[in-house]
Amino acid sequence: MEKSLSRRVILFPVPLQGCMNPMIQLGKMLHSRGFSITVIHTRFNAPRASSHPLFTFLQIPDGLSETEKRLHDVNLMLTLLNKRCESPFRDTLTKLLQSETEEAKQRISCLIDDSQWVFTQPLAKSLNLPRLVLNATKVSFFRGHFVLPQLRRERFLPLQDSEQDDPVPEFPPQRKKDIFRLLDEETEILDAYLNQIYEATKASSGLIFVSSCEELDQESLIQARQDFQIPIFAIGPSHTHFPASSSSLLTPDETCMPWLDKQEDKSVIYVSLGSLVTISEAEMLEIAWGLRNSDQPFLWVVRAGSVNGTKWIESIPEEVMERLKEKGKIVKWAPQPDVLKHRAIGGYLTHNGWNSTVESVCEGVPMICLPFFWDQMLNARFVSEIWMVGLHLENRIERNEIEKAIRRLFSETEGGEIRERMKLLKEKVGRSVQENGSAYRSLENLVDYITSF
Repeated sequence: MEKSLSRRVILFPVPLQGCMNPMIQLGKMLHSRGFSITVIHTRFNAPRASSHPLFTFLQIPDGLSETEKRLHDVNLMLTLLNKRCESPFRDTLTKLLQSETEEAKQRISCLIDDSQWVFTQPLAKSLNLPRLVLNATKVSFFRGHFVLPQLRRERFLPLQDSEQDDPVPEFPPQRKKDIFRLLDEETEILDAYLNQIYEATKASSGLIFVSSCEELDQESLIQARQDFQIPIFAIGPSHTHFPASSSSLLTPDETCMPWLDKQEDKSVIYVSLGSLVTISEAEMLEIAWGLRNSDQPFLWVVRAGSVNGTKWIESIPEEVMERLKEKGKIVKWAPQPDVLKHRAIGGYLTHNGWNSTVESVCEGVPMICLPFFWDQMLNARFVSEIWMVGLHLENRIERNEIEKAIRRLFSETEGGEIRERMKLLKEKVGRSVQENGSAYRSLENLVDYITSF
């Protein structure tokens, strides 16, 4: 599989954890095939260059104020980044192309950037540089989310109580209440931005789904190829090739690993709501009591700043903390791939970000779904209703519901059936990255395609 290419690929990740990890993973995969890698990145959420000594890193200013860096409206932040990064990115990329000799210039094969960068397509075209688009969501979501402006215009607001669980034919397998949360929480900026993403992707030289494969998204991949009429490569799950922890923007607390070593096999419920979700103090306490009352050992990630109005977990009453310590461990961040691999993990209470969902599938860990925004609602529906490898809390952050879901997963017949289905899904997806599997072949095709430029 090794190829000696002497070519350079330019990567430009979006500065969010769920987008940074897949881009760095792709860089590692391409580097292992002989490509040199240059990463252009923003000052905001800059990757740790020291963790990737074989890559070249070039930082550009992003123009975000401290207030803007704390925005909870991700689409607004991305819109600002697209405006403010255009000039410095153009200057950096142009210098890269011009600073080399005519012969060496040929070694820069292409630009690969996140689909959420929209200014880069006309720029790459003007520089005669092929641009490939990377997307880190499920193919089903990427295809479906372009219909959101239409749904906003037509009939989804306001939503009647009797319609909550109705299916959405235009965006399966979501329900109307899922779409309502998407449209209700996003600003009007979203509609114009989605159109820009669609047009920029369609005009690109190719689309890479770095955490999907035919086994997880076959029907949507067929439809996406019809929609976009460009080469599409589903090369995931990418995290299986290299350790993902080295691209984490947060420092993991490694003390959780020896703690897990002391627990019984498949006895621990792992709880993490990802790198962007924020909750209220009341919701944190409901989760705390639900975990404690389940009487199941737990490893709970509470990201610093993720609980509104607090620095960390100081608002949990002392008597509650004492009871929590009897059964579990709370950390600010965890080495998630290592945690999910650990023999002690028996379930994952998750926000259902796509990276986390795929990691859980690859390790055969059944899920309890608590999605909050964007693609998380769709991913949770696939987990609970299509693949049937998890349970859905349906946005009920209540101690009794959390306790009940944990008991169902760990102690009841239903949990055993879920585990059996997850075992089969794990095996199916695992075969995709093995030699001649769908993801393996797709990666080889991608390497050949980039080499052809």
